[in-house]
Amino acid sequence: MYIPAHFAAGPELLSELLAQPGAANLVTMTSQGLLATFLPLVYDPSVGEHGALHGHLARTNLQSSEPPIGESLVIIQGADAYISPSWYASKAEHGRVVPTWNYSTAHVYGRLAVHDDATWLGNHVRRLTDLHEARFERPWSVDDAPERYVSGQLRAIVGIELVITRIEAKAKLSQNRPGKDIEGVLAGLDAQGHHQVAADVSKARQE
Repeated sequence: MYIPAHFAAGPELLSELLAQPGAANLVTMTSQGLLATFLPLVYDPSVGEHGALHGHLARTNLQSSEPPIGESLVIIQGADAYISPSWYASKAEHGRVVPTWNYSTAHVYGRLAVHDDATWLGNHVRRLTDLHEARFERPWSVDDAPERYVSGQLRAIVGIELVITRIEAKAKLSQNRPGKDIEGVLAGLDAQGHHQVAADVSKARQE
C-alpha cells in the first residue's frame, strides 16, 4: 500500500479498525489463482505477536479447501467519502484544488489456518453473534435455535484464523490541507450525512 508519511494511521485508529464489528475481504493466492471472500471477522489480540482475525467460510467455498500460497491478506475498510473541492476555502483564494477521497483502511497480512472442529466453530459463532447482537434490546443467542439445527449449520462451515504477521494502515483524512480547508471539509461531510468520516477527520486533525 502506498502510504505517504502524513497519511500513516496511528495506533489508536489501527486498533479501532481491527476491533470494529464488521466484514472485510479475505484474499488468498492459491493454485487456482487469487480467491477472495467478503466475510465477518472478529479480532483476537491474544493470539501471537499481533493478534489474529477469526471468521468462517462455507465448506463448499473453494477458498476453504485451497491451501494459500504465502501470506494471506484481509482488507479492512473504515468509513470513506468523496471530498468536493468546492468545500475548500482555497478554492476562492487561488482555485488550485481538485476532488479527492477520504478514507481509512488496513491491509492485514498473516498465515491462514483452517479450523474444522465443532468446539472451535461453536465458540466462534457465539462470539461473533454476541458481538453483533449486543446493540439490540433483546439480543438473539445461538442457543435460541434448536441444538440439532445449530449442529447441522456448523457442519456446513469451516473456521478460518489469520494469525497476523504485519499490518499496513492508512488514514487519508485531509491532513495535508490547511486549517480553513479542513473546516470546509468537516462542514461538507456533515451536510452530506458522512458523520463518521467527519469524526475521523476531526480526530486526525487533533493528533
